[in-house]
Amino acid sequence: MSSEVRTRFAPSPTGYLHIGGLRTALYAYLYAKKNGGKFVLRIEDTDRERYVPGAVEIIYATLKDAGLVYDEGPDVGGDYGPYIQSERKNTYLEYAKQLVENGHAYYCFCDKERLEKLHEQGATKYDKHCASLSKEEVEMRLKRGDSYVIRQNIPLEGSTTYHDMVFGDITVENKELEDNILIKSDGMPTYNFANVVDDHLMAINYVIRGVEYLSSTPKYNLLYDGLGWERPHYIHLQPIMRDATHKLSKRYGDASYEDFIKKGFLKEAIVNYIALLGWSGKDNVEKFTLAELVDKFDLSGVSHSPSIFDEAKMRYINSLYVKEMSEQEFHDYACKFYGNYPYLLGMDLTLLSSLLHGRTEVFCDIGPLTEFLTKFDGYDLTLFNNAKWKVDGKVAAEMMDGLIELTENNFDNLHDALVAFAENNGYKKGQVLWVYRIALTGSAVTPGGAMEMAMLLGKERSLQRLNASKERLK
Repeated sequence: MSSEVRTRFAPSPTGYLHIGGLRTALYAYLYAKKNGGKFVLRIEDTDRERYVPGAVEIIYATLKDAGLVYDEGPDVGGDYGPYIQSERKNTYLEYAKQLVENGHAYYCFCDKERLEKLHEQGATKYDKHCASLSKEEVEMRLKRGDSYVIRQNIPLEGSTTYHDMVFGDITVENKELEDNILIKSDGMPTYNFANVVDDHLMAINYVIRGVEYLSSTPKYNLLYDGLGWERPHYIHLQPIMRDATHKLSKRYGDASYEDFIKKGFLKEAIVNYIALLGWSGKDNVEKFTLAELVDKFDLSGVSHSPSIFDEAKMRYINSLYVKEMSEQEFHDYACKFYGNYPYLLGMDLTLLSSLLHGRTEVFCDIGPLTEFLTKFDGYDLTLFNNAKWKVDGKVAAEMMDGLIELTENNFDNLHDALVAFAENNGYKKGQVLWVYRIALTGSAVTPGGAMEMAMLLGKERSLQRLNASKERLK
């Protein structure tokens, strides 16, 4: 086996790349790069029933967008290709036959009816019925063209032990393992078998995958042993949970990487947060660039317990990246989302960006932060009530004529006009600014104060809203 660290990410093309899959890819990438090795992408598409057209291209795009640039893969080539399992289908049968020859596998001719009957009788696994067939009978049935699969021949006695680099030594009794199918009746390999063969032929020596494979890894190791191959090193990862009892899963509609990008999460923040779902550094730092993750990643930080996906925490991580953006960077990125809100057309978007920058955690916040621009009629008049400033609807009504007049005549010098209005009429500045903002926006939460909102709305629209508020306050 190669002395160079070689890891792989081997997804099935079944749709968008979900968070758990991306976490596996990220850790495989980090471990390879930390150790000066190679990160390989392999597409495992032998399950044609679940294959989704276009999913392979999505995987390519997602990994590259996230910065997880693979050294070898279907679209970049390499010395161990092809890197798509369906293109390797003629590879697997010869190794399955080797296993048959040395007693580690056997031909199984059991039909669907017999297998169903076993199940009905309470059997939890195949009963090795065909393992006892004579060589002559097997040859006769093959020559006759009987349908068959090739099954792994697991010993009934003893146990199989291996070392996991996170969980330590794992031992499983052989009697607990099933004689899994290696080659299906259509000649295609099963996932479990193709995985082993491909990992060996591609010199993958560090296998990083989900903890659900922890108990079945002995089956894979028996295949390695049966073929005289060196076992790889194993690193199993605890699942990412939606809550205390449910795993995060694409199957149940949990968000994918693309979903979060569409929501307005920054790719750097997504990768950063995903890294923390099952790993922590030694100094409790939470914000990492990808390069910093490569430098800091260590298996001692990999958790033995599941992690719960917390979107609020990811929002916080994202907000750190948003704050670091320059005004121009923020504006350029925000412009990708402004088109989702037709009511922003004609607005001073540069001004809007300057107002939103300090208040935005995720770019989907643009909608809630600006909805006052389109939702004005019918707002709750109790919004004028403010105990701190001793303001209510009655006080607001008293101010409206004066606020409308100064807006009409002093819009270009609005701040000074509002301050003067407060001084001349016995109000505190805060009282006037509160009433003015509520009367303009119909909202207690806006991405700026009274003056900024007036500038954003413009003189004509500001007057329309002030007059409308005056009528409602009568």
